[in-house]
Amino acid sequence: MEEKNFYKLQPLPYGYNELEPSISEEQLTLHHDRHHKAYVDGANAILQKLDSSRQSGEQLDMKSTLKELSFNIGGHVLHSLFWKNLTPEGTKPSDFLSALIHTQFGSFENFEKEFSETAIKTEGSGWAALTYDERTERLIISQIEKHNVNMFPILPIILVLDVWEHAYYLDYKNERAKYVEAFWNIVDWEEVERRIKEAQKLI
Repeated sequence: MEEKNFYKLQPLPYGYNELEPSISEEQLTLHHDRHHKAYVDGANAILQKLDSSRQSGEQLDMKSTLKELSFNIGGHVLHSLFWKNLTPEGTKPSDFLSALIHTQFGSFENFEKEFSETAIKTEGSGWAALTYDERTERLIISQIEKHNVNMFPILPIILVLDVWEHAYYLDYKNERAKYVEAFWNIVDWEEVERRIKEAQKLI
């Protein structure tokens, strides 16, 4: 069977050194080119294996195969969202976004504190995410264990922060809190607002 690439690793929307000093060039290069690429390659390999087994009649261990597939696709999806959440300029929230966050969390400071605590206290490897629930019209902060995006399958992710050690260890060692603090300097709030308006069907 001809080998196919179902998923592709997209280039970063900025240079590898453009997020310094919050994220170093070495750290960002390793994170994108090695770790994110591994999830893309892993997902493609499993999809190829599934196609081959269906043609040959080979019996796979579906439990482990599909668990691994979910892990790799989740890693690819979350990293793709994460890169677009960041910008070298570190934009400021607009009046629309500030008002929405203030209404939901009482103040921007409360939101930042809640999100940061969620990220810092995520057990082991995982993510902190801000999602939007159309049914309740609420912004919801959640923890994602490893890459298990299937936990919130209907809630679009508005803002996400990778707190796997591979995202920060070269720069911050085991001081995750310092990495989370630096994250706020490079958030692209224009992208966050675009995602919220898309979720609210305003665009």
